[in-house]
Amino acid sequence: MSAGLQIRAAHFPGRAPIDAYGNGGFRFADMSHRGSILCLPSGIHGWDVTAFEGLGEGDYAALIAEADAFDILLVGTGKTLIPLPAELRKRFRDAGVAVETMATGAAVRTYNVLLAESRTVAAALIAVD
Repeated sequence: MSAGLQIRAAHFPGRAPIDAYGNGGFRFADMSHRGSILCLPSGIHGWDVTAFEGLGEGDYAALIAEADAFDILLVGTGKTLIPLPAELRKRFRDAGVAVETMATGAAVRTYNVLLAESRTVAAALIAVD
C-alpha cells in the first residue's frame, strides 16, 4: 500500500542546458521548475532563494561543497547585476573558482554556452518574472 504523497527536494540528476527562464522559474530537460535553481556538477537543484539581497554564505553551501568539481561559477542576480560580496568572492577564489555575477538572463545564456563547450561550470540562478 502506498504511503501517500511524498514531497522531495527538487533535483534533476544531470547537467542540462536551460531552455527558458522567466515567469518565476526555469525550463530544462523537458521539465519546468518554479523558483531559483543551482546548476551543479551533481545536477540541477531547487534553490530556496527569491532575491539576491541578504544572501549569506549558508545560501551558497551546496556550491561551496562542490567547488572542487567546477572552475567557473555564474551567479544570476535577478533582473539587474548586483556584485557578490567580497568575502564570498574570496572564498570561491581560494577554492580555485572564478566567479562572474550578472543578471539572470545573461547568466543563463553564458551557462548554456560554457556547458556546450564542455566547461566545468556551475550556476546559481535567481528566478525572474
